[in-house]
Amino acid sequence: MDVKNKDQNKAEADITTHEANPYEIVKGLLKEAVTALGMEENIYHILKKPMRVLELSIPLRKDDGSIENYTGYRSQHIDILGPTKGGIRFHPNVSLDEVKALSIWMSLKAAILDLPFGGGKGGVIVDPESLSERELEKLSRAYIQKLAPLIGPQKDIPAPDVNTNPEVMGWMIDEFDKMRGYNIPGMLTGKPIIIGGSEGRLAATGRGVVLMIREAAKVLGIDLSQSTAAIQGFGNVGSMAAKYLDKMGVKVVAITDAHGGIYDENGLDIPELIKLRKQGEYASDYNNASSITNEEMFGLPVDVLVPAAIENQITKDTAPSIQAKILAEAANGPTTPEGDEILEKNDIFVIPDILCNAGGVTVSYFEWVQNSMNYYWKEKEINEKLEEQMMFGFESVLAMRKEKQCRMRDAAYMVGITHIVKALNARGWINDADLGEFTGHIQNEVMDD
Repeated sequence: MDVKNKDQNKAEADITTHEANPYEIVKGLLKEAVTALGMEENIYHILKKPMRVLELSIPLRKDDGSIENYTGYRSQHIDILGPTKGGIRFHPNVSLDEVKALSIWMSLKAAILDLPFGGGKGGVIVDPESLSERELEKLSRAYIQKLAPLIGPQKDIPAPDVNTNPEVMGWMIDEFDKMRGYNIPGMLTGKPIIIGGSEGRLAATGRGVVLMIREAAKVLGIDLSQSTAAIQGFGNVGSMAAKYLDKMGVKVVAITDAHGGIYDENGLDIPELIKLRKQGEYASDYNNASSITNEEMFGLPVDVLVPAAIENQITKDTAPSIQAKILAEAANGPTTPEGDEILEKNDIFVIPDILCNAGGVTVSYFEWVQNSMNYYWKEKEINEKLEEQMMFGFESVLAMRKEKQCRMRDAAYMVGITHIVKALNARGWINDADLGEFTGHIQNEVMDD
């Protein structure tokens, strides 16, 4: 191969990497939304970078006596509305750009649902399945030790994410409390109920996803009781989405996970699959169904497709085969810009991630409030409050979509940015010149008061 072809291949690889880079994707969407709102580019320059990013060195002595040094991150995007808030993920593919992008998405989620938070996100580059339970606990505690000066209920509030759960949160809050010398339940959310966790938190993201699917179906005139769905990913979010879809009468015909996939045109036995998951098995271990790949599942003629796994799954290669009427982004960043264009061209109703999966941060907010009051609500009340908040977000985004005649994703970004910009203006960070054509919205709000 000559030098010219090598350079060409490298350039093509760089382009592909850039297009799939979640941080580059979110910056592009921010810039488009700021422009569409008639604001000046100064607003984009404020929002495009997290205010603080930390890289951590975490040496860990393993059970065999060897020491491995893991890399961890924490990104805190903006605290203009309140403390930053976001999960911690343990995954081999965690990267700095990923956590930066996720922290920005968290800011937008909180803003869309009118929560008093900015966005945060963290992670450790590790395959948790390669660790013993003792090693996982040591890593969890060490991560919090390194973060301790920069987190807390009025600074930055962690939560579970990919490959972390209430048990991990229990270890983390215990470590933080030991360092501080007293109990601080609001320093993180998603913890076990016995030590200050909230009823309804574990199911909140999946429940919120299904609430958004319900509202999208109303917009499109789809009867969900006569509908079918396919779900990519059967972790906490995917399994809870499957549970509530099944309860609504939706026939879930296909599920895939990291180990394979299953399909039954007559509908899968969701309660049995959830039981298997609780026993530590995978959905793909289920024997009473046919095998299916991710690619095959994306092409199924279902009414609802729920990507609930990881980023960059709906691409220029996979999007053309999608036949679903509703694509509900339960995962963060599952669709690339090229994939998004294809979905729009094919008239697929996309519920964007920053709206669709905001149920988790909403109930985390409720948990934080309960911790500060030291008074706890019942699950029924939590679920009612969650539905009210999610409905507020959906209606706000739908109204923006109608006003701007744009995609739901663009509308969601504009709603989130508008909320943050009003706070920036109230604090004096920006002036009328920065607001551009948007100035009137601020002035009218003040005049109405």
